[in-house]
Amino acid sequence: MEAVTHFMNDTVDFYRWSLTIADKRVEKWPMMSSPTPTLAISCLYLLFLWVGPKYMQNREPFELRKTLIVYNFSMVILNFYIAKELLLGARAAGYSYLCQPVSYSNDINEVRIASALWWYYISKGVEYLDTVFFILRRKFNQVSFLHVYHHCTMFILWWIGIKWVPGGQSFFGAGINSSIHVLMYGYYGLAAFGPKIQKFLWWKKYLTIIQMIQFHVTIGHAGYSLYTGCPFPAWMQWALIGYAVTFIILFGNFYYQTYRRTPHSAPKVAKSVTNGTSTATNGYNKLEVEENGKKQQKKGRAKRE
Repeated sequence: MEAVTHFMNDTVDFYRWSLTIADKRVEKWPMMSSPTPTLAISCLYLLFLWVGPKYMQNREPFELRKTLIVYNFSMVILNFYIAKELLLGARAAGYSYLCQPVSYSNDINEVRIASALWWYYISKGVEYLDTVFFILRRKFNQVSFLHVYHHCTMFILWWIGIKWVPGGQSFFGAGINSSIHVLMYGYYGLAAFGPKIQKFLWWKKYLTIIQMIQFHVTIGHAGYSLYTGCPFPAWMQWALIGYAVTFIILFGNFYYQTYRRTPHSAPKVAKSVTNGTSTATNGYNKLEVEENGKKQQKKGRAKRE
């Protein structure tokens, strides 16, 4: 018991010390004064993962078609704004794409980048709704380990990122990921219109490939910075590498199971991918799209799910 007490005290002391090197610019920004709101929202998310399926088990699934259209295209706009602000802010500040230390100054461009990264962190909390929509539509099998792992960890880890390193090379990964999310949520938004549009969405597979490329680029970028001694926090670089490796493993398994293992066998409902990226588009799965497309060709008319 004494060892546990010492561990807790050391943890509290370390956290208090870490606050002395945190970015003072973001201290008063919403959600940033304490990790409590972020952790509380994440705990509610995990609680809903347990309660939601039980509540919906014997109920009819919600359609949520209009809600999904509004939500997905709103996420397109938000991620486009983040990517645009990071790109323009980095260019105006003269950022290097290979090595860029964090500047904690109140320069207008540095604050602009920090603000865009804060919105990126907020977007990760909003993305919890991906899971909520899956459960309300009773697509329980889409809420896979990869789906939950990514959503929950991204929101928490980016609170840490904004608290200590809201600038410098942090813009690189966030900018790439936001750009990919523009495409991803655009796909979801179009798929939410139903079978008439879904039959044209043949490029879902390539979103997964792009995301896997993103993780390899992240590792290469962080590794290059460590190798060259870039004055960006090394702990952040190592954390990025370790985190990206977990996604390469999980995404690689998803890609193999979905597109390589049984490409010509009977369709199976696949597991979900990060940020809601899956063979389901916030509730519309690949099997439903293919079946609806075939029925439409045979009958000459669209049929709702």
